Amino acid sequence: MKDPLEKSPEFEKIKNDLFDFAVDREDIKWLMARLPEEANIERSSVEYELQILKIISVGWSISYCLEDNPLKNPILELFWMAIYEFSQQLSKTTNLMIDQEIDYFQILRDRLDMYLNALAQNPDTPVPAAVIGPEFARTCGNVDDIFTFMAGSKMFISATGRVRKYLEPIKTG
Repeated sequence: MKDPLEKSPEFEKIKNDLFDFAVDREDIKWLMARLPEEANIERSSVEYELQILKIISVGWSISYCLEDNPLKNPILELFWMAIYEFSQQLSKTTNLMIDQEIDYFQILRDRLDMYLNALAQNPDTPVPAAVIGPEFARTCGNVDDIFTFMAGSKMFISATGRVRKYLEPIKTG
């Protein structure tokens, strides 16, 4: 049986707020506008990967911030279901536009695994962004580009910080 809180307006608001934040593009536009022209990368790849990183950073943050909270799994489940539905629509639209099968949710899962593996290979790193940044730059096509490294680190730090701040009342309440 589902937790009655899961059907409450407050619980629905939490899920919607986290989903809306994960897919909002304003901070991605902000980061892209500040990415110097001399950055040795494909800008469209960086923008695409920033959206992916933001979505998985929100999901990771829910799990991390609510580690021992009984609401962790219900919130995670509803968040990832909303992302799955969003991904299905995005995949269908993309398939129609380019006539090629794309599974956006699988891409999200693959990137999440990639980032988690990178973190697992660097267990002594005191700040996860120090691992996420280079991995992000590598995924974008140039691990040595400091601007891309910093864009990925900033996205991760910003997303995790905002989710942590948002979830703080739930965590302590």
